[in-house]
Amino acid sequence: MSEQMSQTGLDAALHIPAAERAAYPVRDGNRVRPLIDGEPAFRRICEAVEAAQRSVWVTVAFLDAGFLMPDGRGSLFDVLDRAAARGLDVRALFWRVNPESQRVEQATFSGSGDQRRMLAERGSPVKMRWDRAQKGYCQHQKSWMIDAGETGEVAFVGGINLGPDYVVAPGHRILGGERHVHDVYVEVAGPSASDVHHNFVQRWNDASERAAPDGAWGDVADLAFPTMVSAPAGDSRVQIQRTVKAGLYATPAAAAGHVPYTIAEGELSIAEQYLRAIAAARRTIYIENQTVFDPDVIQALDAALVRGVEVVALTPAEAYGELKAAKSRPESRPLFDLLAALGRHERFALVGIAGADAEGRRHDVYVHAKVMLVDDAWMTIGSCNIARRSFFGDIEMNASVWDPQVVRATRCELLAEHLDLDTAQMDDREALALYRRIAAENRARRDAGQTDWQGLAFQLDPAVYGD
Repeated sequence: MSEQMSQTGLDAALHIPAAERAAYPVRDGNRVRPLIDGEPAFRRICEAVEAAQRSVWVTVAFLDAGFLMPDGRGSLFDVLDRAAARGLDVRALFWRVNPESQRVEQATFSGSGDQRRMLAERGSPVKMRWDRAQKGYCQHQKSWMIDAGETGEVAFVGGINLGPDYVVAPGHRILGGERHVHDVYVEVAGPSASDVHHNFVQRWNDASERAAPDGAWGDVADLAFPTMVSAPAGDSRVQIQRTVKAGLYATPAAAAGHVPYTIAEGELSIAEQYLRAIAAARRTIYIENQTVFDPDVIQALDAALVRGVEVVALTPAEAYGELKAAKSRPESRPLFDLLAALGRHERFALVGIAGADAEGRRHDVYVHAKVMLVDDAWMTIGSCNIARRSFFGDIEMNASVWDPQVVRATRCELLAEHLDLDTAQMDDREALALYRRIAAENRARRDAGQTDWQGLAFQLDPAVYGD
């Protein structure tokens, strides 16, 4: 892309302001590549690991014992051990649950005695540390950092868990009764990859369990913070944003080329960015998220709809357990009423998706993505749900991108999967209006017991969501 074209595209996105109180600055010169659904995402990550020259670092929230990488590459530890056997510096930072989170321990790699015996039996050369969140919160970041600090370093930021239900192909053709999860990662190369590098170092050096007898594995010396950013690799403007609870980390090292940030006071730049982007929307807001249940966000969406903005929100057709439980509590009623009120707007649609099996029967696809696109100009992709605990409690990471060419292409790719239609010749308002219409038609077919739909998307009723 020429410099003139690049600046023209950037100008089209500058009405959407960045988060101001953030550890990392907005940086130009990045190459951004969204990776939609787990099979292609993990395939690309494995390719990057296999091409790595110096290092592979990963942050892990959830790890299912049955997880296998695509194309016969084996388990997470198979992939990491092979990289370490080539002489690379391979590190993994795992979440260790607190008693308040004990119910999910079986889906984590918390460093139990059995897990450490498994590491000993395989002689794993990977360096590991464990890191707790506060109380019942989660170390929810899921990032990969390849060749940190080296020429060509590349980062992956997203929300895809390491579980078999996530390693699925785009299109969600259901085979053999398998469960499908829809999710998204983003690959970032260029200056902002250095901020993912910085985040890993900060968490690694301050990991809560680093001094505990069972809090580390292998030779786990502290790491040096990056002092320079990667060379430009593309035309996208990116800001790495986080949720970090106050008091969790102490090391205040500044991001390369940026002013110091007092991380001990916490960081809430993802929540700030969501509200700024919604308030700035002029044409369209497209959301994919496991939950759309932050009251400030719902009220901001309502205001956007009053302004005439088209809004589509894709979420799980069946609300997840904690949300369903919340609906039965009287104190949660106002939040559900806020969501229900969005249904009065003609330009709003709450939707789910369902894939077809070989016999044509429909099965709901669980939406775990954490994505928002605004005006075909800006987007965020990461690990953060639209919920109070994700905005203010869990440890999260998102990449916000200002690049109309990339955002538009992402919109077209997502809608091609959900609608089985190419919307490349439509503007964003036309595309979301069509999305709403198709979702409504598919809902009517679903209610009539018909399975021959247009794509995957079907309308949900916000007034009864979570019942």
